[in-house]
Amino acid sequence: MKQLSQIYLLLLLVTGLTGCATASYYGQAVSGHFGLIMAGEPVDQLIAEDGTSADLKQKLMLSQQARAFARDVLALPVDDAFTEFVHLDRPWVVVNLVAVPEFSLRPHRWCYPVLGCQAYRGYFDLDDARLEQRKFDRRGYDTFIGGVTAYSTLGWFDDPLHSGFTDLAQGRMVALMFHELAHRVLYIEGDTAFNESFATAVELEGLKLWSTRSGDPDLFERALQRLRQRNQTLALVQATASQLDTLYAQHGQLPDPALRERKSELLAQLAQDYVTLSAQWSQPGPLGTRPEGLNNARIALFRQYNQYVPGFRQLLRDQGGQFPAFYQAVERLSRLPERQRSARLAELSERFEEDL
Repeated sequence: MKQLSQIYLLLLLVTGLTGCATASYYGQAVSGHFGLIMAGEPVDQLIAEDGTSADLKQKLMLSQQARAFARDVLALPVDDAFTEFVHLDRPWVVVNLVAVPEFSLRPHRWCYPVLGCQAYRGYFDLDDARLEQRKFDRRGYDTFIGGVTAYSTLGWFDDPLHSGFTDLAQGRMVALMFHELAHRVLYIEGDTAFNESFATAVELEGLKLWSTRSGDPDLFERALQRLRQRNQTLALVQATASQLDTLYAQHGQLPDPALRERKSELLAQLAQDYVTLSAQWSQPGPLGTRPEGLNNARIALFRQYNQYVPGFRQLLRDQGGQFPAFYQAVERLSRLPERQRSARLAELSERFEEDL
């Protein structure tokens, strides 16, 4: 009943919005999530059924252990999240569209009720995303559509578990559950870096405790390795972005063909530098094995995440590792103006050192 009443409220919100395109977009969002909810089967029931494969049954049992751990050890607001399971017919649950002008790294922003403005637009149907993408392509924008393994409704709904989770390795599934549940604690409109860094910090610290208690410390080490790879990739991306910003500042002074040629050279060099760097890694990197189609949209999207993870992890340490106190400290931090909270997180990050 809770789910249906909230969907009804969202439907009222959608019908109150002006513009056919706006109503159409929110309609697909509501119907897509409603369809996901209605397709769910109780996890406990699937675990008990003989027809459930042994592999899926094992993953489902693990998910419920992780869910209890998130509630009892990490003090996350679990409610009834992840108590239903949905088998998806695709490897992603939604896709996100990013659109950025040809000679800029400032993405187009869409604004939403509750969530605020974001540099991406999510779709349950790939064809709908491509239809919107073509509108920006005709305007000469760089665009990118990427699949999203999971998303959070920030506690508005009891989000289901789905095959996007259970298709992952065990450690990554548990980490993703912690990450998505962390979004239910706190969310700042329009501040992706804050929101994602916080959730990633909870994911890492939660996985660290989980690894210790499960007797598999490699789970945490592999997660740290993925974060290091992302940070190393981000350093490459930031260096290229700085060069692109300098180049784009000459728009209107240099002819467009010359700008395009130099832009292409910089992006090709970024791809080559990434291939060289990632050759040392034992796990696939965040841009895959050999990145193709690098453009302003992919760079703009990649730069939004995780720069404050060390700061949040230090803030947890400052609270003696007590998660309820940590969430209170994060809530106080969220009330500061953006410049002040960014400065505070930067100062916390400088104090952070990884335990060896």
